[in-house]
Amino acid sequence: MGIENAIFNRMTLLVGETAMERIANQRVIVFGVGGVGSWCAESLVRNGIRHLTIVDSDRVCVTNVNRQLQATTKTVGQVKVETLKERLLDINPQAEINAIQEIYSAENAAQFHLETYDYIIDAIDSLEHKARLILHATECPGKFYSAMGAALKMDPTKVSVTEFWKVQGCPLARALRKRFKRIGEYPRKKFQCVYSPEVLPNKGTVTTCGTSACLCPKAIIAAGNPDLINHEWCSSKAQINGTTSHITAIFGFTLAGLVMQDVCAEG
Repeated sequence: MGIENAIFNRMTLLVGETAMERIANQRVIVFGVGGVGSWCAESLVRNGIRHLTIVDSDRVCVTNVNRQLQATTKTVGQVKVETLKERLLDINPQAEINAIQEIYSAENAAQFHLETYDYIIDAIDSLEHKARLILHATECPGKFYSAMGAALKMDPTKVSVTEFWKVQGCPLARALRKRFKRIGEYPRKKFQCVYSPEVLPNKGTVTTCGTSACLCPKAIIAAGNPDLINHEWCSSKAQINGTTSHITAIFGFTLAGLVMQDVCAEG
């Protein structure tokens, strides 16, 4: 038995050899490999996905350590997609992992060739880029799944899945719907979302460490590498909200689970 067959022995026991062949042949792309997308990517590879593209422009920040799979005190400052790729290949060395350090936008959307993927996963934080990806992905033949806001939540039992227009209690979903109505463009097909209606208040205050272990702009300049500012998101966010690792992981695992269920339901 080869190492790859041995890795997926338990998954094969559950779904069978035919389903495992289908899983191995799927092409999946994940946009955003932070608190949600990193866990999604790992679950996909551990379940047998061999052709995976991961897209994220950011580098690991010390504030990512509490919730992102590839974020540790040793990986701070490293490119997120490259660090995650290394881990995924440690899981399955025969997987084909394409790591793209880019921000998805309307200007570069064509370079991702979404029409070539069987599954498109959205785990983007930025409202503008998320809305554009939704519009683009729902024009493509592949299945599309999206994560709504995972911050300000603690209760794992409230994480749910429903169609985008039926999501209730999520500020991000509400903002997306308002944006689509304002610009007069709408998703071309229905798609499933992972969300939670729970919205808790922030009880603490945001601070920056002011050291080279942090990727805030002042720390980057102090460390002598101002070019990294282009890939630092925290300071550009309108609001920073508290987040827990178990909620972001559940969101990511649920996205991966939707893919697995869909692939195994075929035939």
